[in-house]
Amino acid sequence: MAPSYVVPETMMAAVVEKAGEMVVKRVATPKPAYGEVLIKVMTSGVCHTDLHVLEGDWSDAQPAYPIIPGHEAAGVVCQLGAGVEHLKVGDRVGNAWLHDSCMSCEHCLAGWETVCAHQHQSGFAADGGFAEYCIARAEFVGRIPTGLKNAQASPILCAGVTTYKGLKETAVRPAQWIAIHGASGGLGHVAIQYAKAMGMKVLAIDFGADRIKYCMDLGADAGVDAKDGDVVAKVKAAVAGGPHGVLIVAPALVCYEQAAKYVRPRGTVVGISLPNGEFKVNAVDMILGAKTIKGSIVGTRLDLQESLEIAAGGNVSSHIIEDKLENIHQIMADLKAGKIKGRVVLRFADDE
Repeated sequence: MAPSYVVPETMMAAVVEKAGEMVVKRVATPKPAYGEVLIKVMTSGVCHTDLHVLEGDWSDAQPAYPIIPGHEAAGVVCQLGAGVEHLKVGDRVGNAWLHDSCMSCEHCLAGWETVCAHQHQSGFAADGGFAEYCIARAEFVGRIPTGLKNAQASPILCAGVTTYKGLKETAVRPAQWIAIHGASGGLGHVAIQYAKAMGMKVLAIDFGADRIKYCMDLGADAGVDAKDGDVVAKVKAAVAGGPHGVLIVAPALVCYEQAAKYVRPRGTVVGISLPNGEFKVNAVDMILGAKTIKGSIVGTRLDLQESLEIAAGGNVSSHIIEDKLENIHQIMADLKAGKIKGRVVLRFADDE
């Protein structure tokens, strides 16, 4: 028999009322519409994108204020909307960044719903997981495999699937070198583990000897401290000829300019961080070196499920720090100051 849940009329949530203004307060618990499910949130990861939502600092896109941030909500289905048949109450699921897409444009039909022009994003265009309950489109949730705890599943719903997809887009093969720029952060530390699970050699790039040691402990094969000196020269010295691919997870435009220079000929640079602005690329170097520079945004529904399965197999373990919703303001301040290693995960309820 499927479990039953008593859903309260109100819930606690962090709400960004407008850019720069977030409050923790009690709000009405949402009800699932057709094709939707209500998730009882157990844990919800805090991503750097949530900081962008709070500050409203993307010039070409603004959140739908007021908005509840969060796109790494792991929990259980507690209510079904009409028309939902492939899920049942009690199923463990995760609500990721991609809340929904049109499912009918050329990109959706090709399995690239991540670039659909009519998509909505959890915690940006639709209320997300910084709350005791959240709404998700049934077709877009990830099923959390048995053996993967909610606190570990939360970072996979964004950091995991995003880095996994980005690594796939570099086209780096087993035994080839991948450079991960910003390797000690919330995305970087899982990117190292996915890269190793995919058979790649990892060059970790980050600021400070302590961060490089942290990356080496996670399995990186070599490291470059970007704190002092010529980063491009250091990378080329660490990997003869330069890495075959680069995954940029550090939100700094200079990282893109450096990567375009140190990636080896025929290599691919994939950016998944979102610094606001433009960067320069030497056209002659790019063309003569047959280099590819591209972006990758989160992952498809298939990428999401694959990334969860890999994590459930024991190949990826997120460095998490559990905290409470009431401390969200300090968490955001620490995230902005670069004081957080790994991922902060908000705990709303105990695992069942």
